[in-house]
Amino acid sequence: MPAPNLFLVYVRDAAAATAFYRNLFDIEPVFVSPRYVAFGVAPGVEFALWSGRSDHATPGTPRTSEIGLTVPGPASEVDEIFSRWSATGAEVVEKPHDDVFGRTFVIADPDGNLIRVAPVDG
Repeated sequence: MPAPNLFLVYVRDAAAATAFYRNLFDIEPVFVSPRYVAFGVAPGVEFALWSGRSDHATPGTPRTSEIGLTVPGPASEVDEIFSRWSATGAEVVEKPHDDVFGRTFVIADPDGNLIRVAPVDG
């Protein structure tokens, strides 16, 4: 059976969200249109931004999912990413702390979508 290979995030402004994620993850889009932008994140896997449902992309809307970035290495690597990302002005939702799966933190994009950084499961 096929595995999920597209992770879609609702945003109000595709161009602004593209700039935010391009800067945050240091990646370039593989497809750009006025309301849909896709980033290749692994062979056959895309992370995409879509303003076609911008009514769902208000910062006050409760979020029940997160975009995740797992990083190898020591806990200090998570702290270093937090320092870089918080310096960009990204909204901090949870400061770095230790949880059951290791060191982690959460920020939000301009539309309120949550982004968690944590160690690689292992």
